[in-house]
Amino acid sequence: MKSVPSRCLVILALVVAYGTRIPATLYGADRPNFMWIVSEDNSKHYLRLFDQHGAETPHIRKLAQHGLVFDHAFSNAPVCSVARTTLATGLYTVRIGAHFHRKLKPVTMPPGWKLFQQYLHDAGYYTTNRSKTDYNVDVDVRAVWDESSRRASWTHRAEGQPFFHMESHPVSHESSLHFKRKTFESEKTDADPESVTVWPYFPDTPLFRYTTARYHDRMRRVDDIVGKRVAELEAQGLLDDTFIFYFGDHGGVLPDSKGYIWERGLHVPLVVYVPKNWRHLLDQEMKLGTRVKGFVEFIDFGPTLLHLAGVTVPKHMDGQPFLGPGISLHDLNQRDETFSYADRMDERYEMVRAIRKGRYKYLRFFQGYYPDALQNNYRYRMLAYQEWRNLWKKGKLDAKQASFFQAKPVEALYDVQRDPHELNNLAGDSNYRDVLRDMRGRLHKRMVSLPDLSFYPESVLVNEAVERPLEFAKERADEIAQLAEVADLALLPVMNTAPDLSRALGDKNRWVRYWAATVCASLGDAAQPLADAARPLLNDQELLVRVRAAEFLARIKAADPRPALRSVLKESTDPATTLIALNAVVYVRDTLGYEFALRRSDVTTVDRQIERRIEYLVPKASRP
Repeated sequence: MKSVPSRCLVILALVVAYGTRIPATLYGADRPNFMWIVSEDNSKHYLRLFDQHGAETPHIRKLAQHGLVFDHAFSNAPVCSVARTTLATGLYTVRIGAHFHRKLKPVTMPPGWKLFQQYLHDAGYYTTNRSKTDYNVDVDVRAVWDESSRRASWTHRAEGQPFFHMESHPVSHESSLHFKRKTFESEKTDADPESVTVWPYFPDTPLFRYTTARYHDRMRRVDDIVGKRVAELEAQGLLDDTFIFYFGDHGGVLPDSKGYIWERGLHVPLVVYVPKNWRHLLDQEMKLGTRVKGFVEFIDFGPTLLHLAGVTVPKHMDGQPFLGPGISLHDLNQRDETFSYADRMDERYEMVRAIRKGRYKYLRFFQGYYPDALQNNYRYRMLAYQEWRNLWKKGKLDAKQASFFQAKPVEALYDVQRDPHELNNLAGDSNYRDVLRDMRGRLHKRMVSLPDLSFYPESVLVNEAVERPLEFAKERADEIAQLAEVADLALLPVMNTAPDLSRALGDKNRWVRYWAATVCASLGDAAQPLADAARPLLNDQELLVRVRAAEFLARIKAADPRPALRSVLKESTDPATTLIALNAVVYVRDTLGYEFALRRSDVTTVDRQIERRIEYLVPKASRP
């Protein structure tokens, strides 16, 4: 009989003594290592391992053969700082007001709450990061990471110390598609532009084909990075003790993906390499090469590492582990729901929420009158965005391709199994009435129970909530529920809700008035009978009520929105308020066709994101 390795005896003794929890004092081979290799801005649609139209990635495919492939892995947010904050905290960031990209002011973590990396660090792990710390929460990076730089490496740890290493790779970032026209005309791609698939909501042009082919090339470079890192671990004798997670940090990056909560903005590739020495931590049914069908979200990633490391998952985290002792493949495959959110992305505002359950996805557009094409300066650096808009202006797009430039409905329901590109809205189909009602209720319950702090404008959260988000949410829970009910009046026929909306437009609570005006703007012409009740709000004491009233009345051509919006820009001393007003200016100018000449002196408040809007709206000659 062969002798039992001493490490196995140690583990057996610990399991007997501690169950599945491993004491935080153990080091080295007594606990697994973790490595996260993150490719920026790419959804699962660009890897053939997940989508037949994607690029071949042999190193990632080989990794999958020695691990698990997750067919339903989702970022909770479609843009980097919000997605990264969700990953690090294990929280739905709408709970604490950390869901705007880029932050105007960092959120203070509640007392005793830490990033999951810090829990690993406190448990004896050597934590290293290459190198982004783009969080929307205020943290001491030195308490989270032993090293955080472009040169950070697990090799600097103490002998035998377990490590967690994370690296984010911008090779696939949106900026990789910010090439010049000269590049398009003269630089060939490795992938054949004629062989790639152009999604049906894009115009099928040489530029879109070239852009898609170029991105396939980027995915091959990501694949090379994964192969190189695996080879390094193997050469150092660490591969058999290291869980490797490869995933995208959210979706993207061709137009209408990054920043938008369509599947292409949220559904990420995820492959987990399972090391030889730690396969016993996983359910025996999780054989190498298994494709997991259950849903996992970014809130779950941190708790999963803590669970695998034997560190107790803090009760305040929203996520739950999806690997480790006590988690069966059968139970994991029963998970079938994910929640997602999008709000401000750089200088562009729009509040959108979504819930997916199984094959169905429900989206709620709280300001759906904003087209997805609403100007965001960084997005429009991409030639494909520019061409798409030019073709729209020339009337050369079909209905699917033109929808990017049009208002969205208040709600949408998709069968993403049959309709993966989310083109056929089933919300008005009587055959799906029960599904719609169920999904609508699930989303409402989720938002109110968190509660979702976006029922207040960002200005309120920056000024009143970011230093004490939990207390703020608790104090305002009843009011948030009330505001959610007002917002949901948009889901009902105006003939039934007009009296309620009229009362809400005159309510003494400014945020009730704000949401009533927002509902009217969302309903557009259907809310025409409420125009007279909304007109007094153009002079409301609350500046943001003026903004929403101006958008509504401008949309139905019942009043000129410009005086009200100019008054807000002049009176506002709050960056978020000014940003929201400038968002409205872009909307009424670019979408509704109002001429809106601005000078730099018309805007009182100064901020980096405000400057982006001014760069777009204000002629250079009128800037100081």
